[in-house]
Formats: sequence, C-alpha cells, structure tokens
Amino acid sequence: MTNPENVNHSKGRTAGADYGALVRSAADGDPQAMERLLMHAQEVAYRFSLLVCGHEEDAEDVMQDALLKTYGHVRSIRNPDAFRTWLYQTVRNACLMKRRRRVDEPARHLSIEQGTTAGDAHPIDVADRGRPADQQLIDAWIGGRLRRALAALPPSHRVIVVLREIEGLSTREVAAVTGISEANVKARLHRARTKLRALLEDV
Repeated sequence: MTNPENVNHSKGRTAGADYGALVRSAADGDPQAMERLLMHAQEVAYRFSLLVCGHEEDAEDVMQDALLKTYGHVRSIRNPDAFRTWLYQTVRNACLMKRRRRVDEPARHLSIEQGTTAGDAHPIDVADRGRPADQQLIDAWIGGRLRRALAALPPSHRVIVVLREIEGLSTREVAAVTGISEANVKARLHRARTKLRALLEDV
C-alpha cells in the first residue's frame, strides 16, 4: 500500500522542481517562462491569501503584491527550488500585516475557494453538466461540509491542513512557511485531522 506521506513528499518535490525550472528560465530572460511563473504564482497566492487574510479585498492586494515581488525579484532568488516556500511566506506575512490593521473589525474567515464568510460558504465551481443532477447536489453538499469543517478549525491548524493536504507542501516546507518546528507541524496536523474526521463523520 502506498504511504500517503511519501506521495505528498513526492508531489512537493515535483512542484518545487517545476517552479525552480520556471524561475531559472524567467531569470535568464525567457518571457514565456515568466508568464507561466506569474500565472502559477497568481493562482497560488490568491487561493492561499483568501484563507489567511480573511477578506477578499485584502487577498486581492496581497496577490498583486506577491506578483510584483515575483516579477521584480526573480533574478535575485538564491534558491529557485525554494520559490514555492518563499511565495507562501510572502503571502502569509502580508496577510498577517493586513489582519493586524483590521484588529477592531469582527473576525471573518473566507472560504478557501471563494470570497464568502465561513458560515455562509457556498461552492462557486461551474457545474459539470456531464454528471447527474443528484450527484452534483451530493458533491456540492460534501464540498460545503468540508469548507465549514475547515472553518471550525483554529486558524493555526487550518493553515497547516491547507498547506499540507490541499497545497501539497512537505512537512519541512510547512514548517518553513509557518515558522514552527516540523514536530509541531506534525502535532498540529494530527489534531486537525482528528477534528476534521469528527466533523465529517457523517459524510
């Protein structure tokens, strides 16, 4: 049986290598590589910033800032293979600054996939018209359950679950992004998985 931990590490290494190749080519002046790098960075930065920032407008600002930094500093990145970790760190730090400025506002966490509050999260994916209507309803219900379950996690645990399980980062990369030890990453991930299983046990 395949070990999921090994699968995640393999995904992380592959993604890191892909980003590294794009960074090197972009740094050498390849415009197509730069375009692809910015497209990948835009998708990752916006998806992750929605989770961490908690406000759609902040997520837009942080994404634009991350793209500008990518474009402006691509030639000075010392370790191209670590670009993905750098990008997540950049987004997380910028979002934390945004959230500190909103300290007097009510706490509000957005769905990972769209700009709604966690208590009112609804999927915005375009329906697959090739699937039966009843199956689309089941898929939407499960998706909504997962988003609500993630929203119920403490923010520090939710970020780790998303980075590890959804974004596919390795334990070492998650530790680098969040600034905690690998042991703490594993401990928080274990607690988060346990709570998620309890929340989703009816699914």
